[in-house]
Amino acid sequence: MLESQLPVLIVVLVLGTVAKFTTVRTGGEPGALSRLGPAVLVPEGAQAPALVCCAVGEFILAAGLLLTDHPLFRWATVVFCALSTYVLIELRRRRPDVGCGCFGEVSSAPVGRRSIARTVALTGMALMSVWAPVPGWTVFTQPSWAIAVGVLVLAVLSPEIEETVHRIRHRAPCEQRPAPAESVTLARLKASGSWRAHRAALEPAEPYDSWRELCWRFFAFRNTAGDDVVFAVHLTGRRPTVRMAVVSAETMPEYTTV
Repeated sequence: MLESQLPVLIVVLVLGTVAKFTTVRTGGEPGALSRLGPAVLVPEGAQAPALVCCAVGEFILAAGLLLTDHPLFRWATVVFCALSTYVLIELRRRRPDVGCGCFGEVSSAPVGRRSIARTVALTGMALMSVWAPVPGWTVFTQPSWAIAVGVLVLAVLSPEIEETVHRIRHRAPCEQRPAPAESVTLARLKASGSWRAHRAALEPAEPYDSWRELCWRFFAFRNTAGDDVVFAVHLTGRRPTVRMAVVSAETMPEYTTV
């Protein structure tokens, strides 16, 4: 039974990795990084790299627990969870206004007793797993009731669940939500069929202007004929709607939708 909590630890570490990378990549809400535990402890310019380093560390631990039974990864996980507990206690004492950042921007609520109790529980799970004789992947193939107990404990101690439900129920209209970073929206434009259909005629391939209106971000280019080519990218979805207009002195705008 020593290995029973390895899957729980691995999944939690992977979720933390993905959430932190997502927060850094999208930028989150304005000032989000300055309100998250791993980032608030460093100067503003180093906040995103600090969150990335934390995410990379979690990924390495998760991979080590999953693929090997080497004690280095087991003890490193114990130290990581114990250190996280200490950091959360200090944050609660010194900066009661910031979140733990355990799961990126979702963990932006002020650190409470439940978050601290969760890291204590994870430390106990990690310590119990130190002497497990098998790598984590074997436990995934032979699940036991003890895994469900660990999941239930963490669910009870995770305020992020209520926070996520609250965000879904009270989500702001599209035009009032923070927009993805301009570079992210431009990348989605360049992955669209409309871009591929007109890319050859654009010179250069980078926009000379960009702006947001409601739920759309607009990118203005010039084509080889000297006309203005404006793409409008909807700000929701990973494969958003893209509209395109060619504006010239001789013709009225022509629109296409993909």
